[in-house]
Amino acid sequence: SQVYEEGAISKEITQKALKVLQVDEKGLDAIDRKLLNAMIDLYDGGPVGLGAIAANISEDAETIEDMYEPYLLQIGFMKRTSRGRMVTPEAYVHLNRRY
Repeated sequence: SQVYEEGAISKEITQKALKVLQVDEKGLDAIDRKLLNAMIDLYDGGPVGLGAIAANISEDAETIEDMYEPYLLQIGFMKRTSRGRMVTPEAYVHLNRRY
């Protein structure tokens, strides 16, 4: 609102800001999509270990675990198994990828 307008926050301003920040309708940002796509492209959706994911997307494993993973788990786009992390069918649909 401060960057684009001089007034109250509106739905239009919010949508514009989210578009600039590359946040989609499910709340995923560029890193969330990068993480899920890497798991799909490199590991057929998993299972894959946290260290491997971190190395492939050049992010710190702790950052992934603390910042990105909780939301992806909450919305059902990723699941944790005893063998590693896996991308769910719902994430494939959202990313417009073939499951």
